[in-house]
Amino acid sequence: MIVSPDHICADIQNSLMESGLYSQQAGDGDNTWRISPDPFHLSPNDAAFFQDLGQHLLKFYTALNQLYFDSVKGRVPAWVADYLDRGKPAELIEYSRMKRFKSHLPGIIRPDVIVKEDGFAVTELDSVPGGFGLTSQLMTLYAREDRSIIGSAEGGIPSLFYQMIESVAGEKGCAAAIVVSDEARDYWSEMVFLGDILKKRGLPVYVVHPREILFKEEGLYVMDAGREVPLEVLYRFYELFDLKNIPKVELLMFSSKKSRVRTTPPYKPHLEEKLSFALLHHPALVTWWEKALGVETFALLSHLIPNTWVLDNRPLPPHAVIPNLRVKGNPINGWQDLYSLTQKERELVIKPSGFSPEAWGSRGVVMGHDVSSEDWGMTLDRALAEFPHQPYILQEFHKGKRIEAAYWNSKMQSMDTMESRARLTPYYFVVENQARLGGILATLCPHDKKKIHGMVDAVMVPCATGLESQS
Repeated sequence: MIVSPDHICADIQNSLMESGLYSQQAGDGDNTWRISPDPFHLSPNDAAFFQDLGQHLLKFYTALNQLYFDSVKGRVPAWVADYLDRGKPAELIEYSRMKRFKSHLPGIIRPDVIVKEDGFAVTELDSVPGGFGLTSQLMTLYAREDRSIIGSAEGGIPSLFYQMIESVAGEKGCAAAIVVSDEARDYWSEMVFLGDILKKRGLPVYVVHPREILFKEEGLYVMDAGREVPLEVLYRFYELFDLKNIPKVELLMFSSKKSRVRTTPPYKPHLEEKLSFALLHHPALVTWWEKALGVETFALLSHLIPNTWVLDNRPLPPHAVIPNLRVKGNPINGWQDLYSLTQKERELVIKPSGFSPEAWGSRGVVMGHDVSSEDWGMTLDRALAEFPHQPYILQEFHKGKRIEAAYWNSKMQSMDTMESRARLTPYYFVVENQARLGGILATLCPHDKKKIHGMVDAVMVPCATGLESQS
């Protein structure tokens, strides 16, 4: 039976609303978007690329972690750790350096991947990502009409999430809590949705606010039907910059320090800095990266990750230049040369590196070619003035490919299309040192929007593979 596109959209929207993951009210932010009847199709080659990408990114996190500790120990220049520690409380830095946590890495890896005319660009990495609960439900809904949804054959996001939890705990059937802060409350409904799926499968996963965690000397507990359930793993869905606002956080960190519970992602701010991309491209570290990553992974990531620089306000010596940064084809000796760039020449992005409420959700992002000369100068002034307490980065802008997207126009009560640009966010779950792809969320925004993220005017769909590719 052939179902019309408008009926597919209506069915998807109704199912999302029943799940608590969607709202028809335009004021509800990330819970409202345009519904499309179709997933985003990738070619078989591109689908294979995303299957492999996770392992390369896991190598990057492993190497970045090692680079940090090598810098702390003096095996590589001290300025590496100095950059990654800037703006962090001394007690958090000390905690992150404890030997018992030294090898710990994030359990979920989510890159932001821009679809370009000639391939892809990885503009950011997120180890505390939202969206995987929503992506899981979208995959289920679109799989009703399209059996080629990417990730479905891997057991789905709920299964991989729990396998990741078991891998962190080192035991099967472990009890875990997804701890959601007030600052992350926009994602509460999707975490509850994911937790409910796992509970229905008989898996002991609880979605809780930090104040609901019970602390005892022997460990952490949650209440379930009047009984206390001991926890083996905490999934930390709160940001490190927000620790001072997290109820009982000292007790949570104490229990982790005493190995009474395992926490993922670990309390390691050096793994959550966007300036790590600047370190990958730094000429003085090329040999180190090639050895740590292997030639293949280093070449791939160097190609995918845009040139990035730390906006360090300290003056350079007269004979020095900023590596790989040119103005009108000429190398530059300082940031002052960026102020006079024309709008067309300002295809550059400025954003906070991390450890800030402005460092996620595109909040602190400024596109140089999307603002006036005055605003560009003010943004540079602010970013440079914030160093060293809050490092900012400068990054090459990669323009997305124009893609036509179909969607249900609720105002016109008919199907419509828009010219869009796409960001793909694959979710990788680390299970026994393997980054396994759970699914890929495509966010398609109107082509005139410079920032691609969840918005009322965006289309959000899972990715599928087939002969007809949109990438």
